[in-house]
Amino acid sequence: MTELSEAPQEQRRADRGAGASRSGPAGPGPGEQSPGEQGLSMQGRGIPGLTELGLSELGPAGTGPGKPGTPPAATGLATLTASYERCRQLNRRHGTSYYLATRLLPDWKRPHVHALYGFARYADEIVDDTDNGLSPAQRALALRDWGERFFGYLRAGRCDDPVLAAVVHTVRSFGIDEADFRAFLSSMAMDLTVTSYASYDHLLGYMEGSAAVIGTMMLPVLESADPRQAREPARQLGLAFQLTNFIRDVGEDLRRGRIYLPVADLDQFRVAPADLARPEPTAAVRDLLAFEGARARAHYQAALPGVELLAPSSQPCIRAALELYGGILDELERRDYQVLRDRVRLSRRRKAAIFARHLTAAARAARAERQVVVRLPGS
Repeated sequence: MTELSEAPQEQRRADRGAGASRSGPAGPGPGEQSPGEQGLSMQGRGIPGLTELGLSELGPAGTGPGKPGTPPAATGLATLTASYERCRQLNRRHGTSYYLATRLLPDWKRPHVHALYGFARYADEIVDDTDNGLSPAQRALALRDWGERFFGYLRAGRCDDPVLAAVVHTVRSFGIDEADFRAFLSSMAMDLTVTSYASYDHLLGYMEGSAAVIGTMMLPVLESADPRQAREPARQLGLAFQLTNFIRDVGEDLRRGRIYLPVADLDQFRVAPADLARPEPTAAVRDLLAFEGARARAHYQAALPGVELLAPSSQPCIRAALELYGGILDELERRDYQVLRDRVRLSRRRKAAIFARHLTAAARAARAERQVVVRLPGS
């Protein structure tokens, strides 16, 4: 599970039942742009069970007749513009809070952030789609094959995958560290074999790949005057978002057979795994979740100094994201940690208020960056 996973399991299943017709909104939203077409052709080779992403035609190399994930006949060529649009739609449908914050970025930055989201969301779905009939070992193989194709595309500089084309273009354009993607895929693979973590240090090892590297992947796109100093706050922001998700989704994760909250913490508060399966949290469960919430807030505090190190046009987006995800912790507290039955969400009104609060600053910063003087040689 990544820090960007927002769609609950029930919604994922509903989307799968709707099939590829639920491919998301048609075309960019108001003010949204994709990079210009650059002539890359892409042929689907998809992962089984990805109909909810509108990508059911995609699958790992090596699938064929009689094997899970047999791809249908090719449906024609696509472009780099189409690849970025797929990633945008994945973000819009499955990461609503994250997507709302990206709307505060300059037009040219948004598609690259969507591409990184698309990479993470796609891998997350390979791992978490338990309705496709594949065993954990088969899903691990699909994840490994998909990852190796991605690294092959990075080396070649060419890509024929409908989602990865945008990711490869973004990674090569900004020189994003390939090691971050390897760490991410390693953590995703852990979700297929690891069901609990003995201590917070062990959990941090998992979150380094599932969350911290998401922050460092984003950093080149967001731009920073001091990337070296901004790196640790970016990591902390990823950790904060991820731990917030773990607290909010403890019931859902248990139904998937995973407990991300450290075993040592459960023991400290005398919480048994069965207590997390109850419809109502016990006093001990509430104390445990409050303890983890305080940990998450410490990560948010450690991330704050990094906001000022970003380009002014990127700061409103990150400030809004901090409020949106931090607001989930506020809502958890307000509801006395009633998280075992229903997912806690921010209301649309509160999300809209957060967005509006940062919209003027975003527009002002974007205008300021466009106020440049161009001088030709000899002028």
